[in-house]
Amino acid sequence: MLYMIIETYRHGPKPVYERFRARGRMAPEGLHYVSSVVTADGQRCYQLMECDDRVLLDEWMRAWSDIVDFEVLPVIGSADAAARFGGGSGDGEA
Repeated sequence: MLYMIIETYRHGPKPVYERFRARGRMAPEGLHYVSSVVTADGQRCYQLMECDDRVLLDEWMRAWSDIVDFEVLPVIGSADAAARFGGGSGDGEA
């Protein structure tokens, strides 16, 4: 399952990046980082993660929850969305 994680940095980006440099992503085995983008002001990160067990995602978020607020959205790829909701067999691009 894919998840879009919207991270809002409670105290700005500095504490987040300091921890990341010191400890890495701290993702448990089975939770896979796919990609991410960060807002230009550095206050938010939109991160795509993948795992078969939501418990792994919760475990990872606990390691960061003192400095990051999370919103979690289960998501599907564009091709899957087109097949599921579009009623056709398009190329998946919206």
